[in-house]
Amino acid sequence: MTSEARSILQANAAWLKANPSANIEIEGHCDERGTTEYNLALGAKRARAALDYLVSLGIPAARIRTTSYGEELPLCKESTENCFEKNRRDRFVEARGRPSS
Repeated sequence: MTSEARSILQANAAWLKANPSANIEIEGHCDERGTTEYNLALGAKRARAALDYLVSLGIPAARIRTTSYGEELPLCKESTENCFEKNRRDRFVEARGRPSS
């Protein structure tokens, strides 16, 4: 995990602490390289790493749900390294109701 990713997660943790009734969903996304199965697993691993870091910052895991979209929802559709980098990401969405991982 990069220092930039940790900073973003720390800001998300601060928001969650300030909004104790809020729950979130972490969506894991990948670039187009690799098989569908591999990318779904990688997206799940990416989302789980974010969840684990938030838990280490004091956010209860029960407030977080994870989902992997693999390569299915790209931000960028060009086959370039810059585009691949944009597609390798986690996205945080405020969830309705109680999350379940």
